Amino acid sequence: MTIHEIRDKYLAFFESKGHSIVASSSLIPTNDPTTLFTGSGMQPMVPFLLGEPHPEGKRITDSQKCFRAQDIEEVGDNRHTTFFEMLGNWSLGDYFKKEQIPWIFEFLTKEIGLDPKNLYITVFRGNHELGIDRDVESVELWKSVYKSVGIDAKDLDFSERDGMQDGRIFYYDETKNWWSRHGLPANMPVGEPGGPDSEMFWDFGKELGLHERSVFKNNPCHVNCDCGRFLEIANNVFMEYIKTEDGFKPLPNKNVDFGGGLSRIAAAAQNDPDLFNLPSFKGVKERVQASSNGTYGESEELTASFRVIMDHLCAATFLIADGVVPSNKDQGYFTRRLIRRAIRFGRRLNMEQGFSSEIASVVIDEFKSAYPSLEESRDQIINELSQEEEKFSKTLQKGEREFEKMFSNSGAITGNDAFILYSTYGFPLELTEEMAKEKGQDVDREVFTKEFEQHQELSRAGSSQKFTGGLADHSEETVRLHTTTHMLHQALKTVLGDHVVQRGSNITPKRLRFDFTHKEKMTDEERGEVEKIINEQIQLGLSVHYEILSLEEAKSRGAIGLFEDKYSELGGEIKVYFIGDEVAGIYFSKEVCGGPHVENTASLGVFKLKKETSVAAGIRRIKAVLE
Repeated sequence: MTIHEIRDKYLAFFESKGHSIVASSSLIPTNDPTTLFTGSGMQPMVPFLLGEPHPEGKRITDSQKCFRAQDIEEVGDNRHTTFFEMLGNWSLGDYFKKEQIPWIFEFLTKEIGLDPKNLYITVFRGNHELGIDRDVESVELWKSVYKSVGIDAKDLDFSERDGMQDGRIFYYDETKNWWSRHGLPANMPVGEPGGPDSEMFWDFGKELGLHERSVFKNNPCHVNCDCGRFLEIANNVFMEYIKTEDGFKPLPNKNVDFGGGLSRIAAAAQNDPDLFNLPSFKGVKERVQASSNGTYGESEELTASFRVIMDHLCAATFLIADGVVPSNKDQGYFTRRLIRRAIRFGRRLNMEQGFSSEIASVVIDEFKSAYPSLEESRDQIINELSQEEEKFSKTLQKGEREFEKMFSNSGAITGNDAFILYSTYGFPLELTEEMAKEKGQDVDREVFTKEFEQHQELSRAGSSQKFTGGLADHSEETVRLHTTTHMLHQALKTVLGDHVVQRGSNITPKRLRFDFTHKEKMTDEERGEVEKIINEQIQLGLSVHYEILSLEEAKSRGAIGLFEDKYSELGGEIKVYFIGDEVAGIYFSKEVCGGPHVENTASLGVFKLKKETSVAAGIRRIKAVLE
């Protein structure tokens, strides 16, 4: 069963349970400057989990595209990927545990055909000091569904200490089986909701595990031990508590947040722990193999190179389709890093220049039925990858020249030299080490690492300052700028043409940043006209309100925004914000958005367009303020 078949079966299953299917959100978070990427299926749903009504109702399901930049260095083993899809279903104050647990068990065992004998469960053991009870309700429900298929599911505690002991359901503490936006219960502020979760693991069998390795062999095997035998495939989060001054209290309206790794479920279905053996990777794997001097599985090092190339170029393809073109800043930095890391590993396999765009074309063909935006962006994706590969080739040539200069001057390559080559010229450490080894030397990695960590600390400090205080806290300044981005979007269409489409935004209390499609630098006259239009609308004191509309009605009324992917074709409702004269029905701006916004443009102040620059070919960026 392919991931596409599983995706379709999942959405159809929960639609049959009264859920509305919604489209995947972009990999670029909407109106959330606190994070660079959509890294989980839950992330776009946070406002609704916190109480904002969802336009589609109280039962929602989707398959969400996700990207986790923090996993880049982990890619190379059989289970880490930076890009993945997360199957999700949510109850927003509707059903709870007694519905969710039987449903997800039915889906996995009957719809997908997973053998329940290989499914293991974890639950929250409770915390007496925090006043949070052991999740016995979930345990009893799991026992009941297992009993329905003839399995006596034994529950036990402290398997991390005592081993599995023929258990089926295992208790863990809040580090494993608790969810909140702030992590552990002790870290949650007053007023923050959270709750226990119940995770599902697939057992690939002792013969497929690595528990005999020295790092694991002296410790008991259990589902969370990471020995390779077990793989977490899904997680049911039961948001049922709120933190108060007097401790944790039950929420009056409880939420369910389910997340299932699509590729992981598919790996369980074919009982192969290697995610890169899934049919969705078959075409990419064959393309890498045809262009290289090796075969997948031939050796551990070669196989790791295959996996890096396959994952990174798949992720880069999806990122570019969502407007994240390679650059040295913000999200674009990670797209560039993915492409260049894939190219570097391609060099190990003696792959010829140009392979990245060819692999991207295979990825597009594999996923375009589920994500039509890939086909729509094919030319841009291919061009960006080709240009980046050519640029990096020149970077490598320049780095090699600088390496030779450094070596000629001192007769050695120090750890500090290696970091200068890396930070100034983009020259990878591994290549520096290879070239140094050819000259009979070793690079001092400890010195390089020290310099690198100092560089990371500076970068993190800058990023923390840049991304604090955005719409996540709904500050007045940020909400005003958020409303202004809608007016800017429409003003750009008015001045430059209907080809203008938003490609990303970032809003802090001090300024807005807006990326859009346009091939040429804006003239002074065009910039002035955009400012004039926006300030005129502000001075008119236009009202701002939203309506819940069907997709068809929103489009027919001229709303702009993202109508993503094939599941949006299934109908449903969305929130559209209108800026204009509500009585007369005349609007300056009509745009799909989740909010929040000011109530009247008179509160915005004076719009000033501070800067307009190029981000990439065909993508421009505006920075603006309200004074």
